[in-house]
Amino acid sequence: MKTAFVTGASSGIGQATARALAAAGFQLIIAGRRQERLAALAAELAPVPVHALAFDVRDRAAVEAAVGGLPAEFARIDVLINNAGNAHGLAPIQDGDVADWDAMLDGNVKGLLYVSRAVLPRMGEGGFIVNIGSIAGHEAYANGNVYCASKAAVAMLTRTMRLDLLPRGIRVAEVAPGMVETEFSEVRFKGDEARAATVYKGVQPLTAADIADLIQFMVTRPPHVQIAEVIIFPAAQAAAATVRRDA
Repeated sequence: MKTAFVTGASSGIGQATARALAAAGFQLIIAGRRQERLAALAAELAPVPVHALAFDVRDRAAVEAAVGGLPAEFARIDVLINNAGNAHGLAPIQDGDVADWDAMLDGNVKGLLYVSRAVLPRMGEGGFIVNIGSIAGHEAYANGNVYCASKAAVAMLTRTMRLDLLPRGIRVAEVAPGMVETEFSEVRFKGDEARAATVYKGVQPLTAADIADLIQFMVTRPPHVQIAEVIIFPAAQAAAATVRRDA
């Protein structure tokens, strides 16, 4: 049985991806910061073998300890989904909160690097890494500044990882979603549910399951097929800041 490692699996896209990959026949390593949610997901997915790891991807020592301590039956990793990340605030650059900047750069960029570096020694030929980016990494929008920059880094890291890992036969891809209704906006607006709800007002956004379905398709293609980069929008969206809203 192949093994898939999913970060940010305690909610949203990561949680949905864990479900989709379990349905596709993978055993799972699920990682996140909320142990109780990971335990609930593992119980839901039974009898699929699941190993849960509670850590913050921004903590390099914790990442290395968790991956280094994997039991033998999960020692080889075939698929890595670098999903963990965050967005904080929506302010012009001159008003930005430095703590928010640190959280986004540490989670979205350095966290991806820490996890990839720890997992790669356990991945052989035929492995597949999917980095979850964003349309924000391909198009700038007002007040997106550091979040856009962090996701642009994910896009470029994906491309360079694909070059570096080609000799090892490891495929690397980016999925860059547009509007997806998860906890994302609540986190960005620091728990302001009313403000978060306005993001999707008059729009039918993508769901976490839509992204998970795409990821499942990508990583189950034949070994000679690599879907390298996908931008995925809801039908009501044409660009990062161009959305048709119903009255």
